[in-house]
Amino acid sequence: MAGLFLTSATAPMTAFRPISLGLYFVLFLSLSTKNTLAKDSTKNTSINHINSATSTHRNYISIVGSSTVYPFTASIAERFGRATDYRTPAVESTGTGGGFKLFCSGLGADYPDFSNASRKIETSEIKRCQDNNITKIGEIKIGYDGIVLANSKAGKKFNLTKKQIFLALAEKIPMQGKLINNPYKKWSEIDLSLPAIEIRIYGPPPTSGTRDAFSELVLEEACMQINEYNSAFADKKIRQKKCHIIRSDGKFIEAGENDNLILQKLKNDPEALGIFGFGFLVENKNTIKAANINNVEPSFDAIVSGRYSVSRPLFIYFKSEHLNLVPAMADFIRTIISKDTIGIDGFLVQKGLIPLTDSELNKVRDEILQSL
Repeated sequence: MAGLFLTSATAPMTAFRPISLGLYFVLFLSLSTKNTLAKDSTKNTSINHINSATSTHRNYISIVGSSTVYPFTASIAERFGRATDYRTPAVESTGTGGGFKLFCSGLGADYPDFSNASRKIETSEIKRCQDNNITKIGEIKIGYDGIVLANSKAGKKFNLTKKQIFLALAEKIPMQGKLINNPYKKWSEIDLSLPAIEIRIYGPPPTSGTRDAFSELVLEEACMQINEYNSAFADKKIRQKKCHIIRSDGKFIEAGENDNLILQKLKNDPEALGIFGFGFLVENKNTIKAANINNVEPSFDAIVSGRYSVSRPLFIYFKSEHLNLVPAMADFIRTIISKDTIGIDGFLVQKGLIPLTDSELNKVRDEILQSL
């Protein structure tokens, strides 16, 4: 049996445009490998991994992953717990990369069933899953999200370009034809039209999908147009990596995977900015306000239309091998893909999720339901 592969797992991220992606199943183990396992009883490690998924049961669903997707999944979990006889699923915010590390570590009751992600699963993560006998990964695209720079409502309103954001955050910036260590301390040093206040930005760590997306959609896009970077790093892949390097002199402060911690920092420091998903901004609109980026304020309509270009799709991944391990999984998946959940009138839209188009949602629903 030939497998269907996530061939676009590492494709460059672009601003949201309504396209049909849907669900894919990733099947990596060939029949020859299965036959070898069946015949060779000495391969105890692989057999034990598989047996652990079928012989040991857990009476609740375990979910890890993206801090951006966390509030959406937590809301689904709470409703699911109230509306059914199942236990409320346990949802943990570990970051996209951290979630995949846990998710792909093995099969059985000791390992998560779902992993939230604010980017597509990467080839290296698929390989880690495959190495641990996880060969049937279900991908649900639940909608879209914008990434915002926001500050306290007590602070100044920011109107920034992507290049200005890059110059505030990059480790190396162009100066007199060469790249130097970033000397900028205040926003006004980058552009006199900006406030004369200290640059201070709170954001997620490198394991975060939001950090990955922000680096690609903001930093890289601005950086790749800078001649000094093009001259210094002729190889495009190397140049892209260099464009993603953020300064480490205290102007950018990693605040872990807890968006609420960043929110608290902004409450206490009106001059600081934080990097969030649009959904978190919507949930906390009475406390924080978003900066305009390239003269566009992030909003539902601006993200859907593509005018606000700092946006990306959101996903929930699951292990089909666990469908028999955790009885609630199939019903929970049906709840996720319900039109009442992620449809244009679904309750997650009220929490800031940018919904799929009707054709995208129908494709996701059809493919998922056929797989259960």
